[in-house]
Amino acid sequence: MGASLKDVAARAGVSVKTVSNVVNGRARVAPHTREKVERALAELAYRPNLSARHLRRGRTGVIALALPGLDAPYSAELARLVIGAAAERGWAVLIEQTDGLADRELRVLQGLRERLVDGLVLSPVSVGREELAARTDGTPLVLLGERVLDGPVHHVDIDNRRAAREATEHLISLGRTRVGVIGARDDPRAGTARLRLAGYRQALEAAGLPRDERLAPPVRSCRRADGAEAMRRLLELDEPPRAVLCFDDLLALGALRVLLSAGLRVPEDVALAGFGDIEDGRYSTPTLTTVSPDKDRIARAAVELLAACIGGTGRAGREDGGAAGGRDVEAGHRLVVRESTAGA
Repeated sequence: MGASLKDVAARAGVSVKTVSNVVNGRARVAPHTREKVERALAELAYRPNLSARHLRRGRTGVIALALPGLDAPYSAELARLVIGAAAERGWAVLIEQTDGLADRELRVLQGLRERLVDGLVLSPVSVGREELAARTDGTPLVLLGERVLDGPVHHVDIDNRRAAREATEHLISLGRTRVGVIGARDDPRAGTARLRLAGYRQALEAAGLPRDERLAPPVRSCRRADGAEAMRRLLELDEPPRAVLCFDDLLALGALRVLLSAGLRVPEDVALAGFGDIEDGRYSTPTLTTVSPDKDRIARAAVELLAACIGGTGRAGREDGGAAGGRDVEAGHRLVVRESTAGA
């Protein structure tokens, strides 16, 4: 068992209250007294009981992060950053994997973990406006991805429409007039895909290029296999695309494999770009041009918004989500040009 405040007080020859003031940075403590307490803390290897501290404040010191799949590199990278930002506040993070399934996302929203967590960060795939509007659990909530609900729900994302337009404009600037896209979804609730598709179409229109729906085969999910299958369908067209924008780096890596297996050169024959800037794309052959979201900003903003909800009110502010109104935080993004389009 670790040392207690009483043990430290006995070693330093001071009161427990004085030790508490030193540990928590409260009140003024004479320099020589502080030195004795700090020496005793070090000698006894004292570690504060964060759980007890959180419970005294009516909190658990734990937040939940619900993501579609932890096997997706982007989700794993984002989770690492959220955990780091939470740790700076002395919080632990409980990870939930929803697989993008509506029933699992609903279970998270309905508060199965209410007694365990002070707040929730959710990246929704299947739930939409109606499900979120019907939510009765008051646990502070921050959404990652496109806003699907007006009202007191905080939201963090990038400008997906603009990012997709910039990436498409880059492909067009290479002299490619037939540009395909991989990542369109038939599901109307797939807000991120819908906005990226809109940005792609805006770039085509601005360049005076016709829209060909055959160049946007829908995918079921954002896995490598889906990207590979969509790329095969594009190559089967009478006039295949000379450039392709993928709405996820995993889709792009799957598409890249199909292109190389077909004997096509990237970027000479087909230029390729992705979304997400995952580490795999920096080491693929060729390296992958991609839209790079500011993931650190996304993670920190989500934790900061939860902290604002929880604030000094503990769990008492949950009836309205801990805030009078939802805030939208737009993280930045940049286009990272690498070998899959460079020199095309």
